Order: sequence, then structure tokens, then C-alpha cells
Amino acid sequence: MKTMFHLSLPCRDVEETKIFYLNNLQADLGRNTNNWVDINLFGNQITFTKSGDFNFEFNNYRLEENILPSFHFGVIVDVEKFGELYSILLKKEENLSIKNTFMKDKIGEHLSFFVKDPNGYMIEFKCFKKQDEVFRVN
Repeated sequence: MKTMFHLSLPCRDVEETKIFYLNNLQADLGRNTNNWVDINLFGNQITFTKSGDFNFEFNNYRLEENILPSFHFGVIVDVEKFGELYSILLKKEENLSIKNTFMKDKIGEHLSFFVKDPNGYMIEFKCFKKQDEVFRVN
């Protein structure tokens, strides 16, 4: 059974958040009001609720030789969608990290990049070399 994920997060500006996800990340619009918006991000529901200012700056962590944001969420996509999204965001000059290969020649090898949304959230997009290794341990 395929299931969907739901995540609810505070946001500073509902309209700016909506525009970013729809125009930059190819998300679809769900139910919404002036105070909250549901975003369909590749079959997963993210609800952003207007909250005013907040701060989610946490320490980063190291994976191999890379420093990554400890507070982030993401979506696993296929390699075609990964390349398409990266190209779109690169052209729009969004706050985007370089794409990188993690776990090279190991179980769980994947390409990944991060983009920051208008609220300061880091969103990771990744595609696995072998889809069946998403949760595989050894």
C-alpha cells in the first residue's frame, strides 16, 4: 500500500510560501485560506500555517566530507525529476546547494541537493542509484 506523508509547519507569509512551492518546486495547491495552505509535494501533504517570525536554525552535521543542515525535510524523486527540478531552481537563482553524490559505491548511494524556502526551511531532493536501497541497511 502506498501511503502519503503529512507535515505541518509554521510560515511567515502564506502567499509567498504558496508561490515558492507552486512555481519553483512544481507542487500542487490544496485547500487554503489566508492563514494556511496545503501543498501537494509529490503526493505528500505539507500544511503551512501563518505564525509570524520564528527561528529554526540548528547545528549542522557531517556526512562523509559534507556539512548538511540538521533541520530539513525532503522528497525522494526519480533521476529525471531530480535533474528537472535542479535545472529549474538553478535558472531561477534560488538559494540552492550544489548537487552531490552521497554514499558513493555503498548501499544507499544517492544524488542530493538542498534548496531554502522563503521561511528558511531547507528542503532536500534526492534520487537513489538503486531505489530498493532507500531503507536497506546491508
